[in-house]
Amino acid sequence: MATTNTKSSIPAARKLTVTAIMTAIAVVLQYIEFSLPIIPSFIKLDFSDLPELLTAFSLGPWYGVLVAFLKNLIHLPFGSSAGVGELSNFILAAFFVLPAGLIYQKSKNKKGALIGSLVGALVMALVSFPSNLWFVYPAYVKVYGMPMEAIIGMYSAILPSVTTLPKALLVFNVPFTLVKGLIDVLFTFLIYKRISPLIKGTAKNA
Repeated sequence: MATTNTKSSIPAARKLTVTAIMTAIAVVLQYIEFSLPIIPSFIKLDFSDLPELLTAFSLGPWYGVLVAFLKNLIHLPFGSSAGVGELSNFILAAFFVLPAGLIYQKSKNKKGALIGSLVGALVMALVSFPSNLWFVYPAYVKVYGMPMEAIIGMYSAILPSVTTLPKALLVFNVPFTLVKGLIDVLFTFLIYKRISPLIKGTAKNA
């Protein structure tokens, strides 16, 4: 990670180019998804938030949010959730990369990046509870016409003691979202130092 607090001197044209590239990568990663055996199969794991976090660290938090917005805007015509899934994905991604990027802006070093990304992952996980409880799952019930009892039944099939939506979200969704964020944090720390010079156009000096 960077070790200075100087303002970015990246040209605007390069920022737009990098944003477009990161958006394209995020779109591709959004289609590479898979289910886990310890969680209902309709909940998929993907790593499309990784380019957003990288962008937030490299260009600034709002560029990370922009990548999340553009990714879901592009995915919208091809989705099957009437926009519910895309909006949910954008909200959670924004709550992930915005705190991470803002904290890193204040302290541009490994410690700041680590604290920022961990805070972002935690905020995203916490926000997933009210987001799913009050918006996403009720919307899915209307879009697909599936009774809420059937959805909860998918959770109960894995853990019989889970009999309500709030409990299902606390036991499954919140930890899943946190782990997903932490995986993105891990990959960011593994590759950021290598690709940062390419993003910022300083590869010759790296």
